[in-house]
Amino acid sequence: MSAHTYRTVDVPVPGGELHVGIWDPVDAMTGEVLLVHGVTSSHLAWPFVVEELPGIRAIAPDLRGRGRSNEVSGPAGLAAHADDLAAVLDQLGIDRITVVGHSMGAFVSVVFAHRHPSRVERLLLVDGGMPLDVPAGMDADAVATHVLGPTAARLSMRFASIDDYLEFWRPHPAFATSWAPELESYFAYDLVDDGAGALRPATRYETMVDDTIDMNTGSALPDALAEAQHPITLLTVPRGLQDEEPGLYAPDYLDGVLARYPSVEHTRLDDLNHYTIVMSEAGARVVGDAVRAVLAPRAALRD
Repeated sequence: MSAHTYRTVDVPVPGGELHVGIWDPVDAMTGEVLLVHGVTSSHLAWPFVVEELPGIRAIAPDLRGRGRSNEVSGPAGLAAHADDLAAVLDQLGIDRITVVGHSMGAFVSVVFAHRHPSRVERLLLVDGGMPLDVPAGMDADAVATHVLGPTAARLSMRFASIDDYLEFWRPHPAFATSWAPELESYFAYDLVDDGAGALRPATRYETMVDDTIDMNTGSALPDALAEAQHPITLLTVPRGLQDEEPGLYAPDYLDGVLARYPSVEHTRLDDLNHYTIVMSEAGARVVGDAVRAVLAPRAALRD
């Protein structure tokens, strides 16, 4: 039996409504977290992690341009997503919260803490949030391809059915040895009607490109990191979106980045990739432990 009940709400933001998943604890609430998903993902990336958080209320939006927020119009970029997160907290009557971001969601979380510092307790960044190693001078599509590879190309693909989409994902290198039934709900949710009798991934390609460019060439992230005032914990994994090494952050490169931000508390994990760190039981156990650890100081203050 699950330790949470699940519901959704829609939150007005500039350009439309943000769809938000909420997992309320069945027993007494001992804390709450805001969960921010990755660049082509949705709030349903998080159920594995939520199961590791009994007593903790988990709030997870579909970011604009993704999931059931894919029709939200207007600007993309880290600042727009950060302001959307503030709107979610306003709607739910939450003053301050610990924020957990995965992949692009980690970059959004850092900028959210910078733009809305009074709303954030602490940051837990999961394989993201630190500058990526991207060569200078690339155009928009080239940056997206360099960072995301086949993940970006998938957004232009069409599928005849949910089963076809699941068959696309089952042999994917990231999940080939860690497929679980729970993933089927996540991937089914990712599909929307393309208007021509087929199904397509919900993430809007243009929004994804705008966000990827902002993550890698904009000023929002470096400004936020330079002026960071919240405790930051970073988890990284050795393998990337295709289960390849070294993943998003080569160890030597990341050492150089972290030298510029010595206050970031970093742990490099083993035997996980960029997806399975949140979408597998093994990864979720690690992230769940980290969430409880960053919530512990706040719980101690309440006691």
